[in-house]
Amino acid sequence: MMPDLGRYAAEVLWSYAGGLGLLAVLVGLSVRRARKVAARLAEAERRHAR
Repeated sequence: MMPDLGRYAAEVLWSYAGGLGLLAVLVGLSVRRARKVAARLAEAERRHAR
């Protein structure tokens, strides 16, 4: 169900799309960094175990 956004519907929808896009980028960057940190931690633990 779509609410009536009036004459600014396009601007409101583009703002939502931009916000969701930025959120997706932030989540993607966070996941990528978490994987990188996990790999570095695993390497450090592997070196320490020797």
